[in-house]
Amino acid sequence: MFLKAGGEATLNSMNMRLGEQVQLTLYGSSHGPHVGATLTGVPEGLNVDHDAVAQAMRKRRPGGKYSSKRREADEVEWLSGVTGDRTTGETLECRIHNNDVRSSDYSFLPDHPRPGHQDLVMMVKTNGAADLRGGGTSSARMTAPLVAMAAVLRPWLANHGVEVRAHVGNIGGIEALPVDECLSVNLTDTCEALRCHDPEAAERMAALIETTRRARDSLGSRVDMVITGLPMGVGEPWFDGLEPALARALMAVPAARAVEFGRGTNVIHMKGSEHNDPWGGSVEAPELQGDRPDGALAGMASGAPLRVSVSLKPPSSIPQEQRTLNLRTGQPEPLIVKGRHDPVLAPRGVAVVEAMAVLVLTDLMVRGHYLEA
Repeated sequence: MFLKAGGEATLNSMNMRLGEQVQLTLYGSSHGPHVGATLTGVPEGLNVDHDAVAQAMRKRRPGGKYSSKRREADEVEWLSGVTGDRTTGETLECRIHNNDVRSSDYSFLPDHPRPGHQDLVMMVKTNGAADLRGGGTSSARMTAPLVAMAAVLRPWLANHGVEVRAHVGNIGGIEALPVDECLSVNLTDTCEALRCHDPEAAERMAALIETTRRARDSLGSRVDMVITGLPMGVGEPWFDGLEPALARALMAVPAARAVEFGRGTNVIHMKGSEHNDPWGGSVEAPELQGDRPDGALAGMASGAPLRVSVSLKPPSSIPQEQRTLNLRTGQPEPLIVKGRHDPVLAPRGVAVVEAMAVLVLTDLMVRGHYLEA
């Protein structure tokens, strides 16, 4: 059933790469011994703040009140490219061990592929050779080394005035204030747990998550991000423009279903006279005016804040009975997915969305000579 023309398994031909001048490559799998990444194009002498890397890993890792109960220390092991607290100019490689796997939770695979998951399509793609446990190479576990690498690059951007901030903007239809309107808010414990900077919305989100979890179901959600300080002109015309490059990377975030920039799909309700942002400022320092002007025009940074939203589907692994095809019997049969799974994805997705943006922006700024590699 799973043989394609040629009959060869294609696992080794899958290239999980991002970027051109600053290029990330992922490897490993969710239930293998480790996950890891390499990063090329990083210059010698960048400071590596190991505490900041550990903080970024804590922001992403499972085990919190509103996430999967899989417990991973996520300690980053640097195999090359870092000596002490400085980059060497060589390829960076990091590795993170998988210590809390429970492969028995996936004993129904490959016979009974899960609804909403990549199980069946990955088996077809790899002629049945893929390791499907925990999502394999498609798992959100693969984002751990991605977040670690971005944490190294983030201060490099910050030194050039570029800041990336995100929070949970929506869970199950509960809307939070925009992230840039929450900067002076005192965060509660619930805000910290949910990565939502709007305390009132965070409490309502928490209550909805608990109700939904008791019903053995899951929730859709959204991460909102604002990028400030981008020099005017960052981004390449057409296919490597600021929005196309970010959209490609952000759509690779596990469970991403939509990426919006600026006023997003609301533009269908607007007239040109309402949407157009006039130029103001001075000849020496032009700036876009308006309520929330677009942060990019024709794929290039405009100098205004760039606002991005990433919508994430409800987690597919839910502990209630679903009927789906059993490949061994050839009949739809009941399946209850066991294991430790997130009831909602945006809280852990915040770290991943920020990391993807940092990786893309660094590459584009090196390519445009705004950063010197």
